[in-house]
Amino acid sequence: MSTFFAPETMRTDRFVLRSWMPGDGAALREASVSSYEHLRPWLGWAVEDEPIEVAEARVRRFRARWLLNEDYVVGIWSPDGQRVLGGTGFHLRDGFGWADGVAEIGMWIRGSEANQGLGTAVLSAMLSWGFTEWPWQRLSWHCDARNVASRRVAEHVGMPLEGTLHGEPAHDGRGRRETMVFGLTRDAHAARAVS
Repeated sequence: MSTFFAPETMRTDRFVLRSWMPGDGAALREASVSSYEHLRPWLGWAVEDEPIEVAEARVRRFRARWLLNEDYVVGIWSPDGQRVLGGTGFHLRDGFGWADGVAEIGMWIRGSEANQGLGTAVLSAMLSWGFTEWPWQRLSWHCDARNVASRRVAEHVGMPLEGTLHGEPAHDGRGRRETMVFGLTRDAHAARAVS
């Protein structure tokens, strides 16, 4: 099996997508803690306060897993690279690795940046990046059916709804949720670009 060297960065006029690096912990902490109320209903890792050391350890784990081709967690940065606008990534799930060509895109947007089209722009960029510079043959997007904003992001970029998973465990480990699954293949994405 050959080694895969994951692309590190994608730049647009509106944001930069890049792998987390050692030293990014303080910026991650500031963005996530300031967005706690916005993230809390949907993301189990959101906490009201977090020591910088914990956030720094998290970004170092992200980087280690990136280098080991175990998961690809991406920071969404302002164009000047000074402010975290959120996070995204190509996540390997269900025993698949990069060589299988299947990943799930996840995302969170900083509370102060929400409802301004950033999520749609980032997902569109992730699809383009994923199907050009990465080996993905299929990308999916999963969201809690109650998370209307997340559902709309997938719809706005044209990812078809493939189905709803019923009775999935909720993010907080209590209760159940309905999970909507959207998906797109490399061929379908290329066909859309041509038409």
